[in-house]
Amino acid sequence: MPTLLAPVRSVRPSPVDTAGLVERLRLTLVSAGQFLLFVPAVVLFVLTVVAVPTGGMAVGFVLAAVAVPATELLTGRHRRLAGGLLGVEVASAYADTTGRGFLGRPLVWLRDPHRWRDVAFLAWSATGGAVLSGLPPLLLLAPLVHLGGLLLDPGLTWALLLAGALVCPLVWWLVTPALLRARAVADRGILGHTRVAALERRVEQVEESRTESLDHSAAEVRRIERDLHDGAQARIAAVGMNVGLAEKLLATDPEAAAALLREVRETTVSALEDLRSVVRGIHPPVLADRGLAGAVEALALALPVPVTLRLDVPEELPAPVESAAYFALAECLANVAKHAAAGRAWVTARQHDGVLRLVVGDDGRGGADPEGSGLRGIARRLGAFDGTLAVDSPPGGPTVVTLEVPCRAEPT
Repeated sequence: MPTLLAPVRSVRPSPVDTAGLVERLRLTLVSAGQFLLFVPAVVLFVLTVVAVPTGGMAVGFVLAAVAVPATELLTGRHRRLAGGLLGVEVASAYADTTGRGFLGRPLVWLRDPHRWRDVAFLAWSATGGAVLSGLPPLLLLAPLVHLGGLLLDPGLTWALLLAGALVCPLVWWLVTPALLRARAVADRGILGHTRVAALERRVEQVEESRTESLDHSAAEVRRIERDLHDGAQARIAAVGMNVGLAEKLLATDPEAAAALLREVRETTVSALEDLRSVVRGIHPPVLADRGLAGAVEALALALPVPVTLRLDVPEELPAPVESAAYFALAECLANVAKHAAAGRAWVTARQHDGVLRLVVGDDGRGGADPEGSGLRGIARRLGAFDGTLAVDSPPGGPTVVTLEVPCRAEPT
């Protein structure tokens, strides 16, 4: 009933008119419904109180199997009422019981803080909530009771009865919107799981991001160790051996010593190149020298596909964020070159309101899989900085990958 559950227009006193009368009659009807719901609230509260201490017995499980789903239905009705009166959504966030059996569900219910908030609401609905909801219909019906009393008792009490019959409608007119809104705000405060659920999801995301970041860091350390062991370390060890041989041959066979020294020189150059390669994998020199915009330009020049660039980023970005954004863009552009079969590509970068937004697109064949190892690696890298990745790649293209990383330019 969307009209019946429209938001409360105003709690301020308003002149008596037809619109105001219709509004208060609507609110009184809603209030009466809320008041009547205190009866099942009392019953369910009692069942819950009995079910908890008897949970170790069969009767406790049976009571819980009846009381908890019924409480969820009742609180769901109150959420809709409160949300309609306030013009907002009052969401629930119960713990998932999918796949749990008859004996497993009560254990989840017992540990779910949102279920206990429902129990607290049952107590509120049967006490303070019932008072707030019962006042508007009581004030509206009070004149009929007073007039009936006046007809039955025409003695000295007629003046008090008549005064009550006149005052109650005025009070009803003044307080009904405020009472309905107060009840709705209180219900939302108890039943609204949105903020709590958001905090819980945020904690889960942080824990997941931390775990993935640690795994990624460990993998990077292993890669660096492997590259050093197989490359520079082996070459430097060979240099040491050849220098030792050249030293021994210097007096007896100068030509052989000279040949060894030439080999040492070549090996040294190769070792330096290996070290530069390892360093580029940690923090590319072009990024340190030219910033993110210059580094992206260098990536685009090396790509076999024409790339249009629109880069508007500050030079003073935090180094870790800058590095993560660079490697993410490098992976995206590498995917364009390897898999997209594109005729052109484009990259836009802009920082606004503390968020670095990067977009990589191409006119290729589309069908990019967000769950692929490359894109998942990008998402994991950005997740360490609370960044996000969104992929729009329908079959036939185009493909648009949007990267967002919260950051602020470092002060100069």
